Amino acid sequence: MKRTLLIATIALAVSITTFAQDNKKLPAVTLNDVSGNKIDLSTLNKDGKIIILDFWATWCVPCKKELTNIMDVYEDWQKLYNVELVAISIDDARNTTKVKPMVDGLAWPYLVLLDPNQDLKRVLGFQNVPYVLVADKEGNIVYQHTGYVEGDEFELEEQLKALSAK
Repeated sequence: MKRTLLIATIALAVSITTFAQDNKKLPAVTLNDVSGNKIDLSTLNKDGKIIILDFWATWCVPCKKELTNIMDVYEDWQKLYNVELVAISIDDARNTTKVKPMVDGLAWPYLVLLDPNQDLKRVLGFQNVPYVLVADKEGNIVYQHTGYVEGDEFELEEQLKALSAK
């Protein structure tokens, strides 16, 4: 039993390390949106858009603050940088019913996906939310950030400016 656990742990560590070292792409993970439609993440940038994945949870105050603050500049980002933000909830199955009412109440204009088993979270190998990553027009993950303090959205915008100039 201990040997199996050790082997599984090493395999997971190697896969995460490999993911972190390789030219990372948006993974081919399928999640449901809040309406139950299946979305394959690896196809999000098919229109040549820059993709922001913003992981959050209904219980995470900084997550909600970040997504609400980005909402103030999101329309400009769409026009200036051809970007799409996808908010991915990591709420567990018990709490996913809270996601849509919260999103509707906050009037977030984003595509909202659900990762109730945290499959995508495990593939990407991060621990805490909020967690933001940016994928360029080819789907390569080029920026990652954990946590949120007021003004982080301006750092994110600098990343978008650099990517849209390429």
